[in-house]
Amino acid sequence: MFPFSALVGQAPLQQVLLLAAADPLIGGVLVSGPRGTAKSTAARALAELLPEGKLVTLPLGASEEQLIGTLDIQSALRDGGVKFSPGLLAKGHLGVLYVDEVNLLPNPLVDQLLDVAASGVNIVERDGISHRHEARFVLIGTMNPEEGELRPQLLDRFGLAVEMSNCFDASVRQRIVKARLAFDADPAAFRARHASEQASLHARIHAARAALPSFDFGDAVHARVSELCIAAHVDGFRADLVMLRAARALAALEGASAVTVMHVERVADAVLQHRRREAQAPSQTQAAHDSTPREASADESDWGYLPPEPAGTARIKQVRPLAAKKA
Repeated sequence: MFPFSALVGQAPLQQVLLLAAADPLIGGVLVSGPRGTAKSTAARALAELLPEGKLVTLPLGASEEQLIGTLDIQSALRDGGVKFSPGLLAKGHLGVLYVDEVNLLPNPLVDQLLDVAASGVNIVERDGISHRHEARFVLIGTMNPEEGELRPQLLDRFGLAVEMSNCFDASVRQRIVKARLAFDADPAAFRARHASEQASLHARIHAARAALPSFDFGDAVHARVSELCIAAHVDGFRADLVMLRAARALAALEGASAVTVMHVERVADAVLQHRRREAQAPSQTQAAHDSTPREASADESDWGYLPPEPAGTARIKQVRPLAAKKA
C-alpha cells in the first residue's frame, strides 16, 4: 500500500483525513474531484495509520442488509435470543469505511450511512426485535462531480469536504510521477524510506484521540465559529458543531495546549465548502416577504378606500296580468 506520508501535493486532503482520523465523530469526509487525483489512494493509505489498520469498502450494488447487518428472526422466536449477522458497518468498526462514487449510491443508503458515522452506533430493528452495536469508523466518500452530484441534504451530512483538481504545476507533477514509479519499482524499499514518518503519524493520531476530552472552547473560539457560519449562510447548526470538533482535532494533532481562533480559521474551509450558500438578493427577500399572507393594519387597509355612495331608488309600476285588463 502506498504510504500516506509519501503523498505529494495533497496537503489539504491529508489534513482533512487526519482530522477525521483523530475524531471519527466529525462525520466523515467527502472527497470530490476528477479521475486520477489520488482520492482512493489517500483513503486506503489512511487505514494503515489507524489502530486497527482495517479498510472496508462499500460496493456500489450493496443492499441495506449488507450495510447494517441482519437479524435471524426464526432463531429469536425459537431460542429467545438475538442472532445478529454483522454488516459492513460492524466490520468497519475502528477502521476506515471507504465508499467510492458515493454520489451513485441510493440516497436512503447514504443517509443511513451518514447517520451511523455521526452517532457511532448502528441500530438494527426488525419485527419488534432490535440490536445495537458500536460502529465508530472514519467514513471517506469519493466522487467525480462529472458523474452526478449529491443532494444538498446529503452534502450537509458529511462533516468535512475537500475538492481535488488536476495539477498543472510541472514540478509537482514530476514529483508525483517519480514517487509513483519508485513505489512500483520496489514497494518494500519505498515504504522503508517512509517508515519513520508513518510511525510518527500513527503516534500523533493515537495521542490526539486520547487528548480530545481535555480540550474546551473559549468564548473567542465560539464567537469566530458563529461569525464564519453566519457569513456562509449555512442551514442549521451542524456546521458550527463540526467546525468546533475539527478545530479541536487539529489542536490535538499538533499537540497544542488549547483550541484557538487560528485552529478554527484553518479548518473553516473544509467545513463550509459544501455548505456555503449564496446570500438572498434584497429584491428576492422583499418579494418573498410581500407574498407572505398577513393582516393589514388599519392605516394600510383604509388607504385609497372610497365609501359606497347611496344609489337612487325609483318606484316600479306594477303591471297587471293581461287577463285582468280584458275583464
